[in-house]
Amino acid sequence: MNMPVTTTFTIEGYRIKQYKGVARGIIVRAPTIAQGLVGGLKSIIGGNIGAYTEMCEQARAQAFDLLVEHAQAMGANAIVGLRYDASDVVSNSSATEVLCYGTAVVIEPEK
Repeated sequence: MNMPVTTTFTIEGYRIKQYKGVARGIIVRAPTIAQGLVGGLKSIIGGNIGAYTEMCEQARAQAFDLLVEHAQAMGANAIVGLRYDASDVVSNSSATEVLCYGTAVVIEPEK
């Protein structure tokens, strides 16, 4: 079974049997050399910086995967209240921290 994950605090058709606590996945990413070069050039001429978008999407996906792993290790079979947060690790740095967190729960079908 894939683990249900939602931004809401309920999952239709299921009841929360047990709360396991806050689960989180965190990743710190910096652009690759190629992403940095393309992104730097694009920032000069303006427009969408696809190389940085790709880097951010990769970071979000990795943080999400780590969140699911953490929730499974806690004994959960679902996550509710999913949220993302991102920030620079150091001012004027290209390294970005992406945090994905939610409440790890055990759910069961409603009767």
